[in-house]
Amino acid sequence: MEIVGVKELKDHLSHYINLTKKGDNLIVTDRGTPVAILHSLDNIEKEAGVEERLAALARQGKIRLPSMKVDFSNEIERPKNKGKLMSEIVIEDRR
Repeated sequence: MEIVGVKELKDHLSHYINLTKKGDNLIVTDRGTPVAILHSLDNIEKEAGVEERLAALARQGKIRLPSMKVDFSNEIERPKNKGKLMSEIVIEDRR
């Protein structure tokens, strides 16, 4: 595992990306304090978040990530329904 400062990482980003592609892990420091670990998407942990898992699937070619940034933090406003529940309508339709 290699340790690299933010400035060095920015100055030689392609080199360090190639190292992670080969399987090396990098500890990124900011003024000597570790702030991040960079690793290949082939080696995600079991506790990885949704974004990391999606990125790994995209790396494997199983999905494509969106081309534009989408903010999913806002809740979608549900339409107001004054009639029957949708489940009731589906059940009636199946009869």
